Amino acid sequence: MFLFYGFSGLIDFQSMLSKLKEKKFKIFAAIAVVIGFALIRTFERKLFYDPFSVYFNADFQSIPYPPVENLKLFAGLFFRYFLNSILSLGLIYALFQDCDILKFSLLIYSVFLVVFLLMFYIILEYFPDGSWLLFYVRRFLIQPILILLFIPGFYYQLQKTKK
Repeated sequence: MFLFYGFSGLIDFQSMLSKLKEKKFKIFAAIAVVIGFALIRTFERKLFYDPFSVYFNADFQSIPYPPVENLKLFAGLFFRYFLNSILSLGLIYALFQDCDILKFSLLIYSVFLVVFLLMFYIILEYFPDGSWLLFYVRRFLIQPILILLFIPGFYYQLQKTKK
């Protein structure tokens, strides 16, 4: 057994390696999900119709919304949210391996999909000066932001219930 004295005291490298081996599925799943998110981001212009990606890179506060094909736009937003949600749910299951957490997450992702798409439509159709609001609602639809909230929340909840 090799011991090393570091900043936090004695470190047992052998036990650390055995813990890594036990958690290799979780590590592999996390890496695969991050790669999946990166691929979605890399090929976003080829996969999804979104005239707002160009619009929000410009000085969008002083120009009107771009012309859009609503059906294509909402299908693209839905598809992207769906892909991000599948990856996020896969990561949640890999990390926590709890079907109740997975079901709850699926419910929350579904509710947020409806809420965000409805908000996006209302802002797009009825608030021509709501570009900042549209920007942030769109951000929740196209980026996997919810996973950044769910993982620490579920971890905290599990730690709290163990005590």
